[in-house]
Amino acid sequence: MIAEKERMLDEKWKKWGPYVSNRQWGTVREDYSSNGNAWGHTTYSDAISRAYRWSEDGIAGICDSKQRLCFAFSFWNRKDKMIKERFFGLSNHEGNHGEDVKELYYYLDNTPTHSYMKMVYKYPIQEFPYDELVAENGRRSKHDPEFELLDTGIFNDNNYFDIFIEYAKINHDDFLIRIVVENRSTQKAPLVILPTIWFRNNWNWGHGNYEPQLKSSVNGVINIDHHSIPLKRLYSRDQSSIALFCNNETNPAKILNTVSTAKFFKDGINDFLIQNNTNAINKDQCGTKACFLIDTEIEAKGSKIFEFRLSPHEMEDAFFNFDDIFSLRKAEANEFYSSIQREINDEEEKNVQRQAFAGLLWNKQFYHYNVSKWLKGDIKSENPRNFNHYVRNTEWEHMQNKDVISMPDKWEYPWFATWDLAFHCVPFAILDSGFAKHQLKLLTKEWYIHPNGQLPAYEWDFSDVNPPVHAWSTFRVFKIDEKLNGKPDIPFLESVFQKLLLNFTWWVNRKDKNGKNVFGGGFLGLDNIGAFDRNMNFKNGDHLEQADGTSWMAMYALNMMRISMELSLYNPIYEDMAIKFFEHYLYIAAAMDNLGETKNGLWNEEDGFFYDLLQLNNGDSVSLKLRSIVGLIPMFAVEVVEHELLEKLPNFRKRMDWILNNKPELANLVSHWEVEGRGGKLLMSVLRKNRLTRVLNRMVDENEFLSDFGIRSMSKVYAENPYVFSVDGKDFTVKYTPAESDSSMFGGNSNWRGPIWFPINFLIVESLQRFFYYYGDNLQIEYPAKSGAMRNLDYVATDLSQRLYSIFKSDEKGNRAFNGGNDLLNHNEFFKNYIMFHEYFNGDTGKGIGASHQTGWTATIAKLIQPRMGSRPR
Repeated sequence: MIAEKERMLDEKWKKWGPYVSNRQWGTVREDYSSNGNAWGHTTYSDAISRAYRWSEDGIAGICDSKQRLCFAFSFWNRKDKMIKERFFGLSNHEGNHGEDVKELYYYLDNTPTHSYMKMVYKYPIQEFPYDELVAENGRRSKHDPEFELLDTGIFNDNNYFDIFIEYAKINHDDFLIRIVVENRSTQKAPLVILPTIWFRNNWNWGHGNYEPQLKSSVNGVINIDHHSIPLKRLYSRDQSSIALFCNNETNPAKILNTVSTAKFFKDGINDFLIQNNTNAINKDQCGTKACFLIDTEIEAKGSKIFEFRLSPHEMEDAFFNFDDIFSLRKAEANEFYSSIQREINDEEEKNVQRQAFAGLLWNKQFYHYNVSKWLKGDIKSENPRNFNHYVRNTEWEHMQNKDVISMPDKWEYPWFATWDLAFHCVPFAILDSGFAKHQLKLLTKEWYIHPNGQLPAYEWDFSDVNPPVHAWSTFRVFKIDEKLNGKPDIPFLESVFQKLLLNFTWWVNRKDKNGKNVFGGGFLGLDNIGAFDRNMNFKNGDHLEQADGTSWMAMYALNMMRISMELSLYNPIYEDMAIKFFEHYLYIAAAMDNLGETKNGLWNEEDGFFYDLLQLNNGDSVSLKLRSIVGLIPMFAVEVVEHELLEKLPNFRKRMDWILNNKPELANLVSHWEVEGRGGKLLMSVLRKNRLTRVLNRMVDENEFLSDFGIRSMSKVYAENPYVFSVDGKDFTVKYTPAESDSSMFGGNSNWRGPIWFPINFLIVESLQRFFYYYGDNLQIEYPAKSGAMRNLDYVATDLSQRLYSIFKSDEKGNRAFNGGNDLLNHNEFFKNYIMFHEYFNGDTGKGIGASHQTGWTATIAKLIQPRMGSRPR
């Protein structure tokens, strides 16, 4: 068996991993303000002196799965005003387009058990431009681009260090650690390297008083003393390395402006180096935070290697087989990925996919947030919440998170988001289906899902509503897992399904305002896609009927029906649930078509498109004729069922036929179920063939949605002719905006008015594949629109996949679209093969925008590459 796959069978190998966040400051869980200003309560500048309450951050950090002990790297170029303990970035109010990390680092490799990991951090040799980045971004408006670290010129003439950080496990709790520092400049340069180890402070809040200790009696060794951690030593290969000690405690003089009798604080190592404050570190060589001090110089164009070991063993020579183990783990990582990529022939595709996988794996994070304790405040140190002011998440006291979870981005989004996670799990299933299944089950546990059935959205406001894609992801992961392992994991599917019954009921009871099977949900993860805030409360009881909210629910009903059918093969009782969700789907489809005799439907026959509807209290309604991906989402409600499956479910088939025969008003509103398609398959879709074709004609029009890099989130027609809508005496204007948002709606830190977003594109590709599975060549469209070329939907799906992949692929001139035309990133030998997986991409140029370091749903490119990426479809 492949060595890495064998390790994956032993959960002990995942007890330690890269679970340390890239940013803990500015999060809700660290916010004890009275006004809910998380970004203002904890900031980057005070993070160096403030002990966190809930979890830790660091550079390339590792920890155990309960984060009792952490290890990470800090650096100092002897010019910066502080040591680099964590990646710098702007808070939401500092950036002209919201929060943004201002560092360059790339995730290069990782394995599911973290037996081998590699990343590179590009650290400037000159003084880091903290103040310039803050000032210039503060000066710029929403109409200006972000001012990035590269724009400062700090990397000109290759004036930086490439710091390659690698980990290789000897055993599940025994780490070999290597950093290779490359001086890319033409001048010798100093560098202070600080491999740092510390305990998360869980003794200072009044819930326990056990305080572990770090100690040293000889150079090159730091002793670890914790009653529940097997690791006992941190070794430096350079046995002359001295250790510096302080405590992981808040410095009250800097944070609280008060005097303390304690002597050693979290910022002790920083103050010792930067201020030459010898009293900031503990000369007795003990504490709860420590590091080795490696003060070196790197020759021009030269490099140095530094090696460490974090181990449960006491030994004279901790490095006797270091190189052999490192070489073995790297070879095993190559073996593992060779097995995954065996059907991929193009080396660049392999590189893009492997870095996408690496980013997913590096962005696992220990996430700790006990909402009840947070709301009440701790016994010591922090004040209770002031409920006379705004406080978040007051309805989620049952939430108790203390798990390793896949993050969207460990700097910009260092908290789980439910619909993001659903997309993460699909490419994760290719790598490690066990972890993907665990993640999907986790969010349905009673300490996550609300007693009323709502799934938590994300930390900023758990009560927000995300698109209900958990069932879709669960079944996709189930099928991938079945294919990889040769047998179906029915207990997994059944356990998630049981909890999703509660969630589906919550949607029906809470988000169907008038009990008419038309669903809202507010912005539904799409931020500023509408002309106005879709959470807006209108006067006189007017309300918004959402084409996307209703379509998501049609998709949800079909997903639940399909899961029920699968479970029925093993337990016939689920046939009752399958028919129930079949009926739900039919009623939702009917509602989308016609909201009543005197009302308009969500479908606009004149335009051949779906629109949101403003429902007025007098019974009239107004169609919001804004063409966006809101009108494409109805495509996602599609299921193809093979005749053989129906034959195995006679009760379902019998009751389904009764409904279709006795309720023709429902049957006629969807694609004709009773007409078998290619190869005896049956189709269920909100879109009949005529409507599907009309929607697709809009979607594949290069003057509307179709970009060289995928499907835009809004029609390009609004670039020259903005959409204007008037309500309550106000005019709301929407213009096609292909890159960053030009408004402050929802903070202005993301934009759905033109850019390309992978989650929607991924579902479009999958939906087209399903339609092709049914129609085959019997349904062809002109693709692209007005080209004269008629193509089947498989061709369209494959071509869209290629367009999405082209964002990352180097073109004939060596440019990668996501780099936005930056010559250094595209052509410099030390940058050109590194990939960033951004949150979303410019609708015209493919430039990466938003969160830059492996936004998890962008990793769906790994899944698109996997089955069919070699060449353009014919």
